[in-house]
Amino acid sequence: MLEIWKTVDNQIVSTDTFSDGIWVNLVNPTEEEILKVSNSLNVDVDILKAALDEEERARIEGHKGQTLIIVDIPVVEKEGQTTVYTTIPLGIILIKHMIITVCLREDTLIRDFANNKVKDFYTQYKTRFVLQILYRNAARYLQYLRHIDKMSTRIEHALHRSMRNKELIQMLTLQKSLVYFSTALKANEIVLEKLLKYEHIKNYPEDAELLEDVIIENRQAIEMANIYSSILTGTMDAFASVISNNLNIVMKFLTSVTIVMAIPTMLASFFGMNVDLPLSGPYSFWIIVAISVITSLVAGYALYKKDMF
Repeated sequence: MLEIWKTVDNQIVSTDTFSDGIWVNLVNPTEEEILKVSNSLNVDVDILKAALDEEERARIEGHKGQTLIIVDIPVVEKEGQTTVYTTIPLGIILIKHMIITVCLREDTLIRDFANNKVKDFYTQYKTRFVLQILYRNAARYLQYLRHIDKMSTRIEHALHRSMRNKELIQMLTLQKSLVYFSTALKANEIVLEKLLKYEHIKNYPEDAELLEDVIIENRQAIEMANIYSSILTGTMDAFASVISNNLNIVMKFLTSVTIVMAIPTMLASFFGMNVDLPLSGPYSFWIIVAISVITSLVAGYALYKKDMF
């Protein structure tokens, strides 16, 4: 999908022409759309395709007057009934009088800009636009981290009642999401540090406060991701130990029951032999049953005193 946007009278409007001050948004573009933008704006095809690789690392680089910034942005995916949080690259390309964004998915933070949900957003101000994207990105990470924290709390409460593998697998999925977030945020932090000294992007005094806010939000997201990851790891280890301990208790109980039940079986086997045995008489059956019961009770009491029951 190819979109061209421009700020007119403080409103973001769609246009069909490539002119100064526009914002070109490419979402999972076709080869034809990439070539159209490349030929119209004289942008390298490789730069336009860089963010279309899901494994592309976050970085900032310049080539022939074109600056490429790639950051990792958070997205939500569904795997069956499970919500999975992951990251994908977002490419921001700065050329002389316009800005280009490239991403694989439409339902990202970029849609907030197209829907006019961002205050003081002007397509003509490239540096501020980049900082606003980075700020919204860090804020989106914080939002999703809070969602992960709520989900982990809900799953933890379910684990108290069920102790099933299903909840542990869900916790493992959240743990994996936190690893993705932590790795992506640290890579984005490196990009922000380079952005402070990158000579090809002009830093305006009025944008200095916004840049500081971006750095603070990103660092806060990194700290939250690390804290939640540590809590989640500890919780998973604790519940795994609880489940293992419960299994040991059940096995110990069943072993004790087997020992106690084996005593009557053994006595009945002895007296069931076709040979001369003591206690032969009219009350021998009840005597043997009484002996079995008393012996089983004594064995059960001994196991109980040793905390086997």
